[in-house]
Amino acid sequence: MAGCVSRVELSVSCRSLLDRDLGSRSDPLCVLLQDVGGGQWAELDRTERIKNCQNPEFCKKLVVDYYFEKVQKLKFGMYDIDNKSFDLNDDDYLGGIECTLGQVVSSSVFTRPLELKQGKPAGKGTITISAEEIKDARVVYLEIGAQNLDKKDFLGKSDPFLEVYKQSDAGTWQLVYRSEVIKNNLNPCWRKFSVPLQTFCGGDFNKPIKVQCADHDSDGSHDLIGTFETNLTQLQKVEFECIHPEKKQKKKSYKNSGIIKIKSCKIETEYSFLDYIMGGCQINFTVGIDFTGSNGDPKSPDSLHYISPDGINEYLIAIWSVGSVVQDYDTDKLFPAFGFGAQVPPSWQVSHEFALNFNPSNPYCQGIQGIVDAYRQILPQIQLYGPTNFSPIINHVARFAAHSAQQGTASQYFILLIITDGEITDLDQTRQAIVNASKLPMSIIIVGVGEADFQAMEFLDADNGVLKSLTGETTARDIVQFVPFRQFKNAPREALSQVVLAEVPKQLVSYYKWQGWPPVKPLEIKMM
Repeated sequence: MAGCVSRVELSVSCRSLLDRDLGSRSDPLCVLLQDVGGGQWAELDRTERIKNCQNPEFCKKLVVDYYFEKVQKLKFGMYDIDNKSFDLNDDDYLGGIECTLGQVVSSSVFTRPLELKQGKPAGKGTITISAEEIKDARVVYLEIGAQNLDKKDFLGKSDPFLEVYKQSDAGTWQLVYRSEVIKNNLNPCWRKFSVPLQTFCGGDFNKPIKVQCADHDSDGSHDLIGTFETNLTQLQKVEFECIHPEKKQKKKSYKNSGIIKIKSCKIETEYSFLDYIMGGCQINFTVGIDFTGSNGDPKSPDSLHYISPDGINEYLIAIWSVGSVVQDYDTDKLFPAFGFGAQVPPSWQVSHEFALNFNPSNPYCQGIQGIVDAYRQILPQIQLYGPTNFSPIINHVARFAAHSAQQGTASQYFILLIITDGEITDLDQTRQAIVNASKLPMSIIIVGVGEADFQAMEFLDADNGVLKSLTGETTARDIVQFVPFRQFKNAPREALSQVVLAEVPKQLVSYYKWQGWPPVKPLEIKMM
């Protein structure tokens, strides 16, 4: 297994983008994808969207794990976003580039013309990418407000927002944070925000920092209210005068254009996925397999449960792909495996939560091979039936996760892999089960096999918004990842696991951060 050398954050800016909007400029966003093999690209990250801007400098950094021994092919795509949908297929493509991470990190500044297709220039626009290694796990938490800002709008008060810049080694200013806009307010208090210390000042508490306050205009021509320069050490001060350079030069009586107040400034350690894993966190892997009648008779070659002469089917490939990665993070290699939607002996009642090994008191299989063996043995012993209910198995794993959470330590995290062929029957109960599980150390991966319509699964994934229960209760965090297997039929086996497991590290860290739990055994730097 390749070892991650380090993590790098990529800063992206563009110049002279294509203008796709009528009557206004484009609203660009940059998406970063990585080649996962077999012609498949997986999204790694995306920037914020900037309205009415042909020369965007994106505030959000794109974070990538860097492997020296891997050729990491990347694709940067620029899109004009005109709706709230997460899906980019209905947005205008402004151009992009393909390159390798090695090319970016080996260049101080990597600039290329945008292309509409590989080898076909967009005719307009360039993209500039710079990389910086993330060496510091500390994070700056800030809460900033202002008082008596200058009024910039003719018919109302200003609509202020903040931008924070750090000074690069070359002496230029690089954007590290942009706040939200507060409408019609001369005494705003912006939302608390956090920036990695490496991003904020390169870990140097004395590196120059510039804070700029401006009045937002919808056409992108923002008016400067004022600015000041400081450093992280001095940010512990309570107040700074916001100075407009031109006004100060013109008017002798000029004092300031308002006061910027630092309400709080804290520096804390932010733990990574590897901090938790190397600190002793165990990942518990559970599999749930759909045995409903819509899969077809397992004896028929048309069935999704039919095991081909070479000993595989889509269910088995999904188990191997995901399980082979997850098993490395579980010391005892004992994995509970369940089926749902079948009539099972001896009563032949429909069960939505039966052990693959027919041992409800000990449903554990030895390793991924144990799950595969149990699956093969149970197929001829059950009758595929229905309906397709997810909530029982989600609630089953959630009970174990809740018991672990009561310990109050980052020692156990649970991953449930559900492999299914079609539409879910108990959608409302499943929504409630996911909302409940989002408060627990747990992630849910759903792999859809076959050619069914998986609209409900996309709904549960909630990439387009926050999932809510029937009563309107929202998830505490995003814990569901859905992937249709058909997208990976011709891709290398590792492509599926890379995509379905991509969100798990973020989900694990987000849970423990939410709880305020450090790794069980924080790593110590030992002197040699």
